[in-house]
Amino acid sequence: MIWLIWRQHRKQALFTLAALAALAAIMVPTGLAMHTKSAGLGLDACQTALGSASLITQTEAVSRCESLGHQFQQEFGGMGFIAVLFVVMPVLVGVFFGAPLVAREVEQGTHRLVWTQGVTRLQWALAKFGLVGAMTTVLAVGYALGVSWWFEPVVSASTGRLNYLSFDVQGIVPIAYTLFALALGVFAGTYWRKVLPAMGIALVGFAAVRVAIEVLARPRYLPAQSLTFAPAGGQTPNPASGDWVMDLGIRNAAGELVVPNAQIGPCPPGGCGDRPAGPGAVNWLRFQPGDRFWLFQGIETGIFVLLAAALVFFALRRLRMIA
Repeated sequence: MIWLIWRQHRKQALFTLAALAALAAIMVPTGLAMHTKSAGLGLDACQTALGSASLITQTEAVSRCESLGHQFQQEFGGMGFIAVLFVVMPVLVGVFFGAPLVAREVEQGTHRLVWTQGVTRLQWALAKFGLVGAMTTVLAVGYALGVSWWFEPVVSASTGRLNYLSFDVQGIVPIAYTLFALALGVFAGTYWRKVLPAMGIALVGFAAVRVAIEVLARPRYLPAQSLTFAPAGGQTPNPASGDWVMDLGIRNAAGELVVPNAQIGPCPPGGCGDRPAGPGAVNWLRFQPGDRFWLFQGIETGIFVLLAAALVFFALRRLRMIA
């Protein structure tokens, strides 16, 4: 049974390995160039020196780190557009691996031959899902490790790992996205028993769930923290903290938000009386601390793994109803 399944899917596996090898041929030299540039600028050492506190005093070291980050972004800022391609890669697994897994067998009628050769539907499904799932997991782990390494210098030079895009292509969540996409494709193939409709449902469903989790759920995994700080104190958000700033603005002396999406810079020698919102105005931030990165990764990975498990369970139930 396993030999037959391997014969059915070996071309997909070989094409996928070839695509990953071609991708590695691009990622390795560009990744090495980015890591070398970051180390040469001293960006990592500069950010390490700033520590992880959310607020620090504005110093020459802060300005220097920000300047080094801008220099790196000027040369490699375009890599963020390439990273967008990595965000969509998991759904390709669902569309081209998951959706045809059952739908093609049913569409072509080959499932009847297998199920009349002493192989039960459950045995067939477990063998098929297990082998393809194992191959997908191995490939997803390699992909996640490679992309995390490749994108690390860009994240260090930008706003931190918790922000959109940075979070999506680093850590362990790409593995969970891939398994969810595969399970969704399989489930779609048990309901819409033709390959093309199943592929379309897998694509649309993956995008809808990913956007919903990212926009609605992720900011609420834990309550956000707030900070207010007076411009007279010379404090500034730490560019090395990795905090995910969700809202910011200027509040007046009564605590009302009067200027959203803005911050007051350090006060001049004459004081801050002529600044926006008048005397007593303070800067305000609402943010998720950068040290929650791995906790958020674990929460989101758990969500998508549970969704994948539920989809596989319902797909197995649907197989009983296929004639």
